[in-house]
Amino acid sequence: MERMYEKALESAEYIKNTSNMSFEIGIILGTGLGAIVEAMENRVYIAYENIPNFPKSTVKGHEGKLCLGTLNGKKTLAMQGRFHYYEGYTMKEVAYPIYVMKLLGIKKLIITNSCGGINKDFEPGTLMIVDDFINLMGSNPLIGENDERFGVRFPDMTEPYKKYLIDIAENTGKRAGINYKHGVYAGFMGPYYETAAEIRAYGMMGADAIGMSTVPETIAANYLGIDCLGIACITNMATGIQKVKHSHERVVQTAQKASVDFSRWILDIFKEV
Repeated sequence: MERMYEKALESAEYIKNTSNMSFEIGIILGTGLGAIVEAMENRVYIAYENIPNFPKSTVKGHEGKLCLGTLNGKKTLAMQGRFHYYEGYTMKEVAYPIYVMKLLGIKKLIITNSCGGINKDFEPGTLMIVDDFINLMGSNPLIGENDERFGVRFPDMTEPYKKYLIDIAENTGKRAGINYKHGVYAGFMGPYYETAAEIRAYGMMGADAIGMSTVPETIAANYLGIDCLGIACITNMATGIQKVKHSHERVVQTAQKASVDFSRWILDIFKEV
């Protein structure tokens, strides 16, 4: 674990030295949110492959780079592309960028994603404020020896997504006329789309949406003392609910269609966080 701290510190120092910036807030960008980056001022890009100890993104459509700059007056670190357990990374590697954010001084993190809808009140294109999560991945990034320099051995998860940030999202969404929902996000290991039987089971557990990301980052952020807000875009209805077979291309298309409202909402949130 000591080596983990040293590795994250090395990554953070490289980012600071390359950008000559300090940071207040981080954001993990889901599919179709390129407009967020375009709105940033004084942009500096750093490819993941150039950052010491950083994982590499292998998913089609993920840029695989950091964008550093100012967004609505906030010094921001934006991740264009994330890491997933199904790519073969360990959970600590999946959450590694959050450890680096902690050492860069980031206090708030907005996590976005594209996911499948279980709640039948949803439809493709629905935007959902994440109220809570269910970890279905069979592991988490905190397993192993604990380093008190990062956080406590048994972190509390009473409020994984902070109520004051949810309030900001609600208020900005209402003012902007965003037709958002609330829900519980289930994190699934992947990389296959879930079976209809699994979806029925997860729905009975209380999940409103399901995807293959977000949960590891949320766990790590709470452990590290970083306040989280989660917003998901429902890009498809889950297996057994939608009437067609799943298609990654259709997921991307739906995310792109929803991106105008999604990006506008995120930009408004940044004005108030």
